[in-house]
Amino acid sequence: MKPTIGQIVHSFFEDYLRTQKGLRPASIKSYSDVLRLFLSFASKQASHPITRLSWNDLTFELVLAFLSHLEKGRKNHIRTRNQRLAAIRTFFEYIAYRCPEVLDTCQRVAAIPIKRTPPPETNFLEREEVKDLLKNLRKTGRNAARDQLLLLFLYNTGARVQEVADLRIENLDLESQPRVRLHGKGDKWRICPLWAETAKRLKMLIDERKEGEPSDPVFISRPGVPLTRFGIYKIVRRHASGLDKEGARQRRVTPHLFRHTAAVHLLESGVEINVIRGWLGHVSLETTNRYAELTIKAKEAALRKCEPHLDISTAHHRQAVWKDDESLMKWLTSL
Repeated sequence: MKPTIGQIVHSFFEDYLRTQKGLRPASIKSYSDVLRLFLSFASKQASHPITRLSWNDLTFELVLAFLSHLEKGRKNHIRTRNQRLAAIRTFFEYIAYRCPEVLDTCQRVAAIPIKRTPPPETNFLEREEVKDLLKNLRKTGRNAARDQLLLLFLYNTGARVQEVADLRIENLDLESQPRVRLHGKGDKWRICPLWAETAKRLKMLIDERKEGEPSDPVFISRPGVPLTRFGIYKIVRRHASGLDKEGARQRRVTPHLFRHTAAVHLLESGVEINVIRGWLGHVSLETTNRYAELTIKAKEAALRKCEPHLDISTAHHRQAVWKDDESLMKWLTSL
């Protein structure tokens, strides 16, 4: 007996995404948002509630209409459209395994192409900008020490904002060789070294708490309550909004910008590209290579700015030696 759409959706989230693939809650929520939009659109097109949707309603043409609705109706950017198409593809691939009867539709959905779009510009902070930002942060007051450490930690590790939100005391090793274990995408762990200053401030922050367990969060708002992704974002925006740039080089300072900054500064310091890949937790080396291209472009732009403008055409050209030979010139004239 063919399972219902509701059974497939439940199994897709609980068994496939959560158990088999081990996706993080943020990734699962992203899939949930896409399927909520897709099934709501399907219900509207079929003119009956979501609970009465049948397999005959989930057609290839419906997927195409939904993608068009994302771009034209919801005004989604092409990158957003592509991200949501990838989620729908994954869902239909799972359907194909569970319900071979609809394999033809699933294959057609899998063949829908991703639209080409230029990659987003990768911005970063210059070393002097980072130095000035950390130097001018508020030194006293509520949460001043925490906020200083938060920005320093983001720059030191290049951690993703969710990795910082999930950081626990037990993930820190602050002894002779300070380091931190970060829990990243795909349920993968990686180790990043810590600067002595970062380790010292982490130890001070933890020691200030009267009591605590190894499983307690490192960065908290109210006592014992970990900062959320949004909370970290607000802290960074509050302290670094003065570094935003507009015009030719638009840039908005966010927690992820510190990740780009850490990668570029590591490259400029001569750190090998594969080491940076492991440092940032990239699956593919191609992702890390974009930072190498970015630094090369920056150097080329700087080189062009300081290039001297010499008009060689107007410079004095010394007459060729053979033209000074009078006898040779007379002979050439007589030819």
